[in-house]
Parts: sequence; structure tokens; C-alpha cells
Amino acid sequence: MAKPMVVVVVGAGIGGLVAALELGRQGLEVIVLERGSGPGGKLREQTVTGHRIDVGPTVFTLREVFEEIFAAAGTSLDTELTLQPLKILARHAWSTDERLDLHADVQLTTEAIGDFAGAGEARRYQHFCQRSRRVFEALHQPFMLGSRPNMAALVSRIAARSPSHLGHIHPFNTLWRSLQKEFRDLRLQQLFGRYATYMGSSPFVAPATLMLIAHVEQMGVWSVEGGMYRLVEALSRLAESKGVRFRYNTEVSKVELKAGRVSAVVLPNGEKLSVDNVIINADTAALTSDKLGYELRYAVPTTSPNQRSLSAMTFAMVTRCQDFPLHRHTVFFNRDYASEFTDIFRHARMPSTPTVYVCAQDRGDNASGIGDGPERLFCLVNAPPVGDRRAFGRHEIDDCQQRILTLFEHCGLTLEITPESCQVTTPQDFEQLFPGTGGALYGPASHGWLASFRRSGAGSRIPGLYLAGGSTHPGAGVPMAALSGSHAARRLLMDCKAAH
Repeated sequence: MAKPMVVVVVGAGIGGLVAALELGRQGLEVIVLERGSGPGGKLREQTVTGHRIDVGPTVFTLREVFEEIFAAAGTSLDTELTLQPLKILARHAWSTDERLDLHADVQLTTEAIGDFAGAGEARRYQHFCQRSRRVFEALHQPFMLGSRPNMAALVSRIAARSPSHLGHIHPFNTLWRSLQKEFRDLRLQQLFGRYATYMGSSPFVAPATLMLIAHVEQMGVWSVEGGMYRLVEALSRLAESKGVRFRYNTEVSKVELKAGRVSAVVLPNGEKLSVDNVIINADTAALTSDKLGYELRYAVPTTSPNQRSLSAMTFAMVTRCQDFPLHRHTVFFNRDYASEFTDIFRHARMPSTPTVYVCAQDRGDNASGIGDGPERLFCLVNAPPVGDRRAFGRHEIDDCQQRILTLFEHCGLTLEITPESCQVTTPQDFEQLFPGTGGALYGPASHGWLASFRRSGAGSRIPGLYLAGGSTHPGAGVPMAALSGSHAARRLLMDCKAAH
């Protein structure tokens, strides 16, 4: 009997878990090496005063991606997880008197925008919904679900499927410029411009195609019972059932080559694992900065520091909230939106007028359903990806926290925060968690119309070396990372079949 092919997956993030699961069910011998104490990568939990809090991605969308992954593994998404659809996608606030909810029901959102900004903006929102749907339909199959296409191939595939879709993409416009044409109200431009930050980017530079995220949310946003980390546990549990082996607290110091092809993985203690193929589920910057050995330095194109996506300063806390009806997802805006991205990308400093995202993890559509006790909050402020260049000291952290509290107070929210009830994560901390990134959380920024085509695909310049994760095609976000894992597994299997 032929010896099973040995595949090592470096990193147990969502992309690595999906790749390992899909290869495991094909009968390959798969070993996942993870430097952390458990799986998940950026999809993490922290424990604050005995409470588990999601401190990574908090939004579950595109459930059909996971329905297909679980079905292929012989189970179902509904068997493995309990999901609750949200009727309110997110709440937004600019002051005590300016609040706007986006609803899963487009008609309810249209009415809410009409009450908030007038009938003209409500009509424009309906046009925006149609346009974002067309962009999604144009790019979903040929780009997001496909292997990494070049621009010419993408245009050709879209034209073949539906020529009319080409006129709706507008890849050369920035998202902000397009939103200025869609809406007159600056607050609505801010709200929908924020979708660029889902890819770690500035709406003033990111392409207009990112408006497709609006349609993705309209397709459904769910909360996961027990928290987003239950998805990680379900995928790792299922992978183990298919024979995948996990080794945690196991860092990889080097990937060795023989005759130009992957041959072994070396651990810091000198242990060497002979392999047939390796999938790297880490930011591609880890390869180009020699974190996995100098031989991998040219496996993928280099991402320079000025091409990095956003980092963050996050606050995981257990606190009492007063005077504001938080929803599960709430965004607090300042007025000067442009200055936030100028501070971050031009001056490499924390924004003086930040936007603050809050995930109230004990809440759902019923914003008042938790009583008067303390609750779990995850607060995120965008930050520059410079965690490999400098530390963020206590003064800078305190200043950021005060700016957050000031914005909350301006919008009517009062919090009680104590040092023991709040854990802070800075860009420097993210750099330590994800080496080579400077704390960037989304791979390279999606700045400019060519940015999506600069992302590495599942293959690399080194035979036997494959890539998965949010820094690769099709991009950042939980469903995109999952798709990258599927792409990597599929590419590996295709190459092996062609070789035999």
C-alpha cells in the first residue's frame, strides 16, 4: 500500500483549519503546527474577570460558504453551530440625537434612512442597494469563488457570464468618490465608507468594488451562540475526526527545500518533519521577512510596510452600560472621517478623531434585554500597523481610551471601566501574535484598483508550498479566509494529480 502523502499546515487559523479538514477527508496525512496554545489565529477569545470575550472577527456572514464546507465533511452547519439571524445589522451613532439602524429588511432600512436624512437619501439608498448587488453578482463567482484571476481573465469571465455587469463594477473609482455620487449626506458616506475598513483599508483609496460588502450584509448577518470561537472549535473538532493531528505550542523555525522543492519543516528544538507539501496559514509577510527561513523569502511578492492594512487598538471589557441602547454591533462616528485615515496611513499615529466599533456580546436584536448588570464588550479603534517599529505606551493607551469615552459620552453612552475589568491589545501585541505584520490585521491594504490582484493566490513560487489566510486571495474576513483554505487544498490536490 502506498504511503499517504504528508502535508503540514503551519497555522491553525480559519484558512488552515479548512485546508486541513478538506485534505484530511481526502485521506492525506495532515499535521497542523500552531505556535499558540489553541486554534483560531485572529479569531480569538480572551478571558476577562472570568468571562470569555470574542476579540477577533465578530460578524458571521456568507453562511453558504460554511454550509458547503460542513456538508462536504459529512455534517451540516446547523448540526455543528447554533446561529441566530439578526434583524438589525448594526446601529450607528453620531450624537445623542443622531442614530441610524441598518436592518436586514431593506425596506425598513429605507424608511429609517428617510426619517434620518430625508426622502431623497432614502431613494438614493435603494439605488445603492441595486448597485452593490450588481457588483456582488459580477464578482462572486469569477473572483471570490475562483482561483486567483488576473484582470484580463476576470473581465473576460464576467463578460462571458453577463456583459452588463462590466458597467457596474467601476474598479477605477475609489469607494469614497462613488459614495459621494450615491449620497448627499456625509453621515451616510461615512457609514457605507466604513466597509473599506472590513478589508483594513481607507475608503478614500480603496476601490468602489468594496461596496459589495453592503449586499453581503443584506444577505444575512448572524450571531453564533456561545461566540464566534465556537466556529473554530467546530472546524478543529471535525478535522480531528478526519484524522488531522494538531500540535499546539509548536512554532516552525524553518521550511527546508531540497532541489528547489519543499522537503521538511524544522522546529526550534531541532526536530525535523519530512513532508511532501506545506500550507502556510500565516500572513505572507512572515515569509518575506524570513520568519520561516531565508529560502522562503522570495516565495511570494514582498509587501512593503507602506502597503500594510490597518491594525487596531482593542479593549475587551466587562462593564455596566448606561443611557444608550447598544445593539450587538454598534458604530460610533466622529465628524472628521478623513483625518482618521490621514493620521493612520500618512502620520502612523493613533487617530485624534477615531471611529469606534463596539460588539456587545450579550445583546442581540433586543437592545434592552440584559438588565442592569455588567456585560461583555469588545471595542475596536483603527490603528497604524507599526507594531514592529515602536511600542504603544501607557500614555498612548490612556489617551485612546479617553477619546473613546469622550465619543461615547457625546453619543449618550456611559461606561464604568476599571483596570482589572479591561484588557488592551495594541499593534505591538498583534505583531507578537502575528510576526512580520507590524500588527496589520488584514494582509496588504486594498488600496488602488490593482490591490486585489496583488494578493498571493493559493500557489507560490516554490513547488510544494501553498498559501492560505486573509492576506491571500480572495481577501480578509472569516468567509474569505475559509475560501482561501479551500483554494489551497484544491490547488495542492490538483498539482499532485497532475504530477502523477
